[in-house]
Formats: sequence, structure tokens, C-alpha cells
Amino acid sequence: MRELQTQRLLLRALHASDAPRIFDCWASDPAVTKYLTWLPHESVAVTEQLMTRWLADYEKQDTFRYGIELRETGELIGMIDVVGYHHGNPVIGYCSGRAYWGNGYMTEALRAVCDELFAEGYETIVIEAMAENIGSNRVIQKAGFTFVGSRQQPQSEHMPEIVTINSYRLYK
Repeated sequence: MRELQTQRLLLRALHASDAPRIFDCWASDPAVTKYLTWLPHESVAVTEQLMTRWLADYEKQDTFRYGIELRETGELIGMIDVVGYHHGNPVIGYCSGRAYWGNGYMTEALRAVCDELFAEGYETIVIEAMAENIGSNRVIQKAGFTFVGSRQQPQSEHMPEIVTINSYRLYK
């Protein structure tokens, strides 16, 4: 996995030293995690434990996990990664600190990661968002993804309420 640069962002590997920033900026914020599959972290120790697994994943060839950093300030504002594979196609997930929403950063990061995945030989990229997460659905659409359908399912194993999930694809 190589670093990616856009006009305003540096997408880079995460480091163990990022754990406090990840915790403070987004992982502990219920507004950020509301539409995700995991609960807010209760302490930086939870983030540090997760970081241990994430950093070990960099040893695998199919790991694409980026911290999103503002080039101008060096601030880590979010992350974007391949969270799994659906029929061999990468599935992207992302989140960022609430203070950075609405600036086009995630759309910019998503486009860069998609370009990298296409350069790596993937032909289709998958992304999903809860239907009620209007902001995320807009990011996905602005990045050029095509809506392919929706389904009802539990939000996650930690959050059993039934939600509507919109599914999108981007084709090379």
C-alpha cells in the first residue's frame, strides 16, 4: 500500500501513535458512529487495541487502510479502508471527525482510493450506507457510484435494530 495524495489530502498508513487522535476526533463520537457497524469507543485503550489488529493487517497484500490527513496542517481527520471483499470486489468503509464534514474531504479521499484500487486491477468497487445517512449517500453519489439496490437488515451484531442499507457499485 502506497501513500496517496490529492489536492488537499494525504492518505497514509496509520501508526500506533495515531490512536489518541482517532479516539478524540471520531472513534468516541456517537454522532460519527451512529451509522456505522461499531459502537463509540469508551476509552483510548479500546482504540489502541483495535490499532494493534489494524497495524498487523498491513502485512497482508489485500489491506488498503488509510489515515486521511490534511496536507496543509498535517491533521489526521478520518480514515478510509477496504473493510472486506464481496465476490472478490473491494468494499470500502470510511469515517471522519464531525468537524470536517461538509468540506468535500471524504469525496476526495474516496475518489483517490477508488483510482488506486482500479490501478491495482480491480474492476468493481462496492460501498454501502444506511439510507438515513444522507451525507454519506451524497458522498458516494458525488464520487460516481451507481445505486444498485437496498435491503433491510440489522445494523450490526452490536446494534440489532433493522435498518435500510443502500448498496452502490463503481465500475472501471
